[in-house]
Parts: sequence; structure tokens; C-alpha cells
Amino acid sequence: MNTGKYQIIYNSEQKKEQKNQNKSKEDFTIAIVPKVSGIPYFNAVEEGALEAGKDLNVNLLFEGPPIADWQQQRNIIEDFIQRDVDLIAVSANDPKKLGPVLQKAREKGIRVITWDSDTDAKYRELFINMVDPENLGRHLMDNLASKMGEKGEYAIMTGSHVAATSSAWMSYIIKQQEEVYPEMKLVKVVETDDNPQKSYLGAQKLLKDYPNLQGILGSSSVGPPAAAQAVLDAGKTGKVTVTGLSTPNLMRTHLKDGSSQIITLWSPKKLGYLTVSLAKDLLNGDKIKDGKHIGKVGNVKIKGDTVIMGLPIDFTRENIDQYDF
Repeated sequence: MNTGKYQIIYNSEQKKEQKNQNKSKEDFTIAIVPKVSGIPYFNAVEEGALEAGKDLNVNLLFEGPPIADWQQQRNIIEDFIQRDVDLIAVSANDPKKLGPVLQKAREKGIRVITWDSDTDAKYRELFINMVDPENLGRHLMDNLASKMGEKGEYAIMTGSHVAATSSAWMSYIIKQQEEVYPEMKLVKVVETDDNPQKSYLGAQKLLKDYPNLQGILGSSSVGPPAAAQAVLDAGKTGKVTVTGLSTPNLMRTHLKDGSSQIITLWSPKKLGYLTVSLAKDLLNGDKIKDGKHIGKVGNVKIKGDTVIMGLPIDFTRENIDQYDF
């Protein structure tokens, strides 16, 4: 098989008898498009997707843009359409602008689902979400508030204002603060485009522009480690709380040296595994039911056309060494 630009990272044909010349129910190609390539979060997703590809005997393609850019995602999806894959699963950088290319894929008979970050529902048939967005947003604010003594100035560092999932989280973060913690004040929302260097510079500027800042909440995986490093470099460890979403491996040192206090996430590896598992179920015509048990993931919940993987995990100095991803 000529794989062209993209490498099939697992090819089920290696395990098939050569005499079977016709495409069977098992012989699917699933293409997964993350928001951005090369950062630890999506590397862990890829690891889980690869494991599922091997376990479930499907051809798997995994390719994302070097920066979190919807136009580059569109180009990758165009290439996958040309390759006539069976299903495209995308973590969308923009919920609307990817619509036309996803519609084009569907018109050609390619199934389309989203995971991690959704599009408008009309462009896909299923969204795989890590956690319930309201529960997560309110939980993140509770964590920040508890470490700030429920008062003082704070800032949010988000990956993108337009990414649907990030926007939903942020809306509930702010709602929880306004409803429950009236003595806290949001002074700035910084967009980082999921770029580590931009995140660090943004955190530095926050510390300079707001000398009374007492907390930074990072709602994408690169935000908290950048903010914690900026706090450490500014000599403000213990004076500025850093919480939010990130991976244990990115935050281990910061939790131990006190430049961050508590970090939350789910297992991105399980998310990758779940995405491939449900993609194959759809292609096989299997109905996805509430409470369905997915091997190596657990039981999932169904909320409308959304699958919810599970509950978030909090990481602290005390438990961080129990996790490795």
C-alpha cells in the first residue's frame, strides 16, 4: 500500500490472510486529526490510539498541524479525503470553519466524528468528550479558589477562544467564580494558541501588568507549566497560585517545588484509545449505549450525541508520582 504523505502507524493487513481479497468489516482505515502535533498531551493521545489500532485490528493514520491552526487542519483533512479513509476523527481548532471540508468528507461517504474539541453538531455524528464541561469548569474554579483563600485577582490562560470545548470550560469557570466566590476578580484572559513559548511570555506579562495577581488558571495543557515557570522565575512561588489542566509529567517538578499547587486532567491515552474504539463501533454499525464498557477505558456515559469518558483526576505533590503520562 502506498501511504503517501502519512504513515499508517498500524496496519491490520499484517494480520490478515492474503487470500481474503475483499474488504471486510475489519479492514477499516481511521484517520485522527489532533489540534496540534508534538505536544505531550496529543502525543499521549496518539499512544492510546496506536494501542487501540493494534488491539482492534484497524488501519490507523494520525496527523496534526505544527501549530493550532484550523486552516492547516483543513489541509490535512483534504488529504485524508483524497486517500478515501473510512472515518475522520478531528479535535477541532474552530467549530465552524472546518465545517465545509467535513461536509465534503461526509458527502463522499466518509464518517466524521469529533473528540477533545467539538465542531457544530451538524458537521459530525458524534462528539467524544473527556468530561462533562460544566462539572469540569466549576471544579477547576473550586480548586483555584481553595488555594487562593477564595479572594483576590486571578487570570485565565486558555488555548483558544474559538475552540468549542475550551470556550465551554471557561464559561463555567467564570460562572462558578461569579456565583460562589464574589471576592475573587478576573482581571485578564490570555489566549495562548496551545504554544508553550507564547504561554510563558503571556504569563510573564500577567505577572508584570498585575502586581497584585494571586492566581493563574491554565485551561490548556501548556498553560500551567508555562505559568508555573514564570512564577518561579519571578520569585513569586507561594505568592501566586497556579492551577488548571495539564499532564502529570509536565507538572511533576512544579508541584514538587511549589510553583504550582494542584493540576487536573483525565487520561489522554485513554481518550485516544476510546476514540479509535468508538470509531470502529460506528463503522461496524454497532450501537453505542449509555454505560457501555470499553476495554482499557471503562464505562462511558451518553448525553445526547456526546460520549463522556469519565471524571477528571486531580494531581498534587502528594499523589503525582502515582501517574506517568
